[in-house]
Amino acid sequence: MKQRDVFLKEFRGESIGTVSSLSSFDEYFQNEILRPILKLQNDIFIITFINYTNKNKIDFNSFSVEKKLVVIENSIQKDIKFRNALKGMIVGLFTIEEYKEYIQNSSSLNKRMMGMLIERLKSQVQLLDSFTI
Repeated sequence: MKQRDVFLKEFRGESIGTVSSLSSFDEYFQNEILRPILKLQNDIFIITFINYTNKNKIDFNSFSVEKKLVVIENSIQKDIKFRNALKGMIVGLFTIEEYKEYIQNSSSLNKRMMGMLIERLKSQVQLLDSFTI
């Protein structure tokens, strides 16, 4: 187990954002754990979203930017299966200790995690057009 945890921390890289003694647990978890994982998994999130739109016959590329942003948000917030798949891509890169911390506060961390992912995809909406599967 220790080897896996060491590998994951090295593989994910350094924390992104600042954490101080005044930071809440959620802020700490976000900057130390979630942000590096989201950055690492960025390309797979993009491909997964494109696959989701293709499988659900959503003609994403023909939409206006505003409509694309709505589709991104709605697909993650309203499609529980899709949201759980994305969550699994993140949680699978937690160490054992991080997972124990996560399950203690999973509701608020899930909201934070999905909010960050939605914003990440929205900020790359133009990039989504250029990716193909």
